[in-house]
Amino acid sequence: MRPFELTAPTTVEAALATPGTFLAGGTTLVDLMKLDVLTPQHVLDINEVPLRGIDTTDGLRIGALERMSAIAAHPQVYPAISRALLLSASQQIRNMASIGGNLLQRTRCTYFRDVATPCNKREPGSGCSAIGGANRMQAILGTSDSCVATHASDVAVALVALDARVKLADAEGTREVALRDFYQLPGDTPALENDLRPGELITEVIVPRLDWAANSTYVKVRDRQSYEFALCSAAVALDVRDGKIADARVAAGGVGTVPWHLPAVEDALRGAPATQATFEAAAAVAAEGAEPLSDNGFKVSLLKRTIVRALLELTEGSSR
Repeated sequence: MRPFELTAPTTVEAALATPGTFLAGGTTLVDLMKLDVLTPQHVLDINEVPLRGIDTTDGLRIGALERMSAIAAHPQVYPAISRALLLSASQQIRNMASIGGNLLQRTRCTYFRDVATPCNKREPGSGCSAIGGANRMQAILGTSDSCVATHASDVAVALVALDARVKLADAEGTREVALRDFYQLPGDTPALENDLRPGELITEVIVPRLDWAANSTYVKVRDRQSYEFALCSAAVALDVRDGKIADARVAAGGVGTVPWHLPAVEDALRGAPATQATFEAAAAVAAEGAEPLSDNGFKVSLLKRTIVRALLELTEGSSR
């Protein structure tokens, strides 16, 4: 790790007034600093900045520094969010990691984290080692000739499905952005991963009120049951009335370069009977536009099966 200057502002205004890299839980930043992937000269420890709290007065408002473990344990947090958090990391990491930091975590692509290999995210214009290399874990949706890295966050998938927004602040004021618009496809500029502007800070995560989101879940398929990133995941919420689906929310993880919203699947579910046949027909369109690589073609069928499994959990009470 290279030398750096550390300061600890205690207000949002002070944090925004000083150029530097924000440090919250440190569960991503410190790792990447140790690997020389990130080499900030000035680090701002913002843990004393008052950006915590969970407000459920109307929908869900979560301070950006609220820890993942506290959010997962809150009784009024929608199940898809809580389950995504519980499945995302070990208890120790959940106790450290913040929700804002989780949404900004960098990809776990091994080539991004290895400074000896070309990576357009880390060094624009150097190339993408994963396209012709070990790409089993990489994305099949939203990829480009410049990058195929999968987005790492579990809870971002649930939040995208539930129409969440992020509140952002800089020295000029605040703005809100829908999370599904916040993340950017790699295109020719994979180093630009989101709409966070220089000097800007996530201050709050906002999930609009959706009463039937109490009927939601998050299913994560991975190589092992503990402390592993998703091969594929699905966040779903269903509004079922008299055996028919009145409304639905569906997003997928582990398969896209961003948390992958699936409006075509939602459209196929609305108005149809809540049956396995309906779920399979809707999931069949989930992988439209997929571009598998040499080692991850299995994700096409895995995505469809994962969505069906999540939908069945909600309608059959399965504990799988």
